[in-house]
Amino acid sequence: MSTEKKQSNLDIMRHSASHVMAAAVKQIYGDKVKFAIGPTIEDGFYYDFDLGEQTFSQADLKEIEKKMKHIVKQNLKFAREDVSIKDAFEKVKDQPYKQELIKELEKEGNKKVSFYKLGEIFEDLCSGPHLESSGKIGPFKLMKVAGAYWRGDENNKMLQRIYGTAFATKEELDEHLKMLEEAEKRDHRKIGKELDLFTFSDLVGPGLPLFAPKGVAIIDELKKHIEEVCRSYGFEKVMTPHLAKIDLYEISGHATKFSEELFHVTSSRGHDLVLKPVQCPHQTQIYASHKRSYKDLPIRYMESEKQYRAEKAGEVGGLNRVYAITVEDGHSFCRVDQVKQEVINMVNIIRDFYRALGLWGNHWVSLSVRDYSDFSKYIGEEKDWDICEKMLQEVSDEMGLKAKKCEGEAALYGPKLDFMFKDAIGKEIQIPTVQLDFATPKKFNLVYTNEKGKEENPVMVHRAVLGSYERFLVLLIEHFAGAFPVWLSPIQVKIINIGADHKKYCQEVDERLRTQGIRMELDLANETVSNKIRKGEKDKIPYILVIGDKEVKNKEVAVRKRSEGDLGPQKVDKFIEQIKKEIEDKII
Repeated sequence: MSTEKKQSNLDIMRHSASHVMAAAVKQIYGDKVKFAIGPTIEDGFYYDFDLGEQTFSQADLKEIEKKMKHIVKQNLKFAREDVSIKDAFEKVKDQPYKQELIKELEKEGNKKVSFYKLGEIFEDLCSGPHLESSGKIGPFKLMKVAGAYWRGDENNKMLQRIYGTAFATKEELDEHLKMLEEAEKRDHRKIGKELDLFTFSDLVGPGLPLFAPKGVAIIDELKKHIEEVCRSYGFEKVMTPHLAKIDLYEISGHATKFSEELFHVTSSRGHDLVLKPVQCPHQTQIYASHKRSYKDLPIRYMESEKQYRAEKAGEVGGLNRVYAITVEDGHSFCRVDQVKQEVINMVNIIRDFYRALGLWGNHWVSLSVRDYSDFSKYIGEEKDWDICEKMLQEVSDEMGLKAKKCEGEAALYGPKLDFMFKDAIGKEIQIPTVQLDFATPKKFNLVYTNEKGKEENPVMVHRAVLGSYERFLVLLIEHFAGAFPVWLSPIQVKIINIGADHKKYCQEVDERLRTQGIRMELDLANETVSNKIRKGEKDKIPYILVIGDKEVKNKEVAVRKRSEGDLGPQKVDKFIEQIKKEIEDKII
């Protein structure tokens, strides 16, 4: 069976399970329940309910799950019925959310709508499909309750959403639950707090993370690494302001695309600006500040700066979705005959960067192209899109990327290569991207003089290697479970003394390592050595150096390595040489 077919069957089973859950809720809570929607999602299903003032608890979930198992055991038939709009309204006369859905279907020109009956116990407005009967639903589990606005709109009523998951076999369900348990241990919000990497403040506001020194240490290392890699391919660093006139984004098309996500900034002195949702338009104006010749191209800019998006309040959480996004961004302005090599360079940058994190190889690539049935979704000219898509396919073929063509996944202004990586627990995340753009240079009238003395528009190649630092930090924290490789660790070495007589030598060793650029923590507290070691291990520090009488006498340090334990005594110079090489080589 193909993967697509298997997933389709799983989706049908999960959707059927959502109806069984709704039926169970109805049997337990009766007619006071108002039903909303119950679709499938990536790992399962959910259903939204309105119980008035009553709320579901974890104990309630157990009761609902028990009732669901009884319904599954009864092996009740799923039966479809198509009815007129008038009869549909009669069926849902006490269900306001269903009535709203039917009104929308009527506006779309539907004369009939479909309902699915589950035996004689439940009937729901639904387009299907469903399993033949409830008995064919595989092992399932209800996971949690969460609040959810009707239709995702914070202006609407808050409903209660019950999440569940279902699989074809118990083994698959157990494996999924085990993965979720591991994911909870690795949750970036939990580990970020434990390791003091970042925080949020009610006074500052949600969606606006504050990075503590240890979090900044990681971000600084990432910036240093990505800039070093990009410089080797000819990129130069630029800096642009966080504000701009709306005119800039009206020309680029982002004012329309992000109309509901723009932060508008005004002042009593007549200023009317917006916080930048993207960096591309700003960088076009650096290019436009001089006359350019074909000999000057390619011109490559890179920048790591804040962008701002007014996300829906209900979607903001942790570092995954924030209002203030620190984006690592790069653009190359080049001739058409240079595009292919620019894309190759950018793929090489992505490869070099992710190889240093041990993630390269555990990925797949999407060749994201336009929706061929509706070009109105995009800007630019179709002939330019044809050229772009052909070039990206050639790069994929020549570099062995084996990119999978995904229709309708292109950016507003052009096709792209998207790289999907899997973390330590198999969760997939898309961050790196290379995007071709013939449209933006034309919109801003960016030109260069060709070899015949005529003006031409350059091609703009967008690239993001790590995307936003916030979201990338989520990947790193959860992938490494906070035990970062030495080169990324906020604290690389912790020095602890056994007794008061050893403090002076500890301070000498600390100073020697600090002068070598090693991030240190010196713990001279009046506590037991075992307690101080436990604290260092809890903080996931890669190396702990213990100093007592023997180490002072021999001018050595007793080395403990994370996950390996006691490595024995070493001369300080030898340890410095070893850890510096580990940092320089970015050993995982």
